[in-house]
Amino acid sequence: MIKVIIERHIMPGLEEEYEEAAREAIRQSLGASGFVSGETLVEKGHSDRRLVITKWRDLRAWKEWVNSEHRARAMQRLQPLLTEEERIRIYEPSY
Repeated sequence: MIKVIIERHIMPGLEEEYEEAAREAIRQSLGASGFVSGETLVEKGHSDRRLVITKWRDLRAWKEWVNSEHRARAMQRLQPLLTEEERIRIYEPSY
């Protein structure tokens, strides 16, 4: 299992539009092979900052999703709402 951490910064005032687009992106990922779970957090005191934490069966499953047409379409809707490129980090168990 791996966890993928995605940091996003939303343009002020577009948080509601972002939430709608992000919900659709999550719906798309639910059908992705190897997707296990996911959650989105809002940074306390900073409504324009989001942290998306997803869990994947393995790195290959994540790479298939991140390079998929479904994610590309979701990002076409999300990207214009962000103030900067999303930051993606991948973590694996340390055993």
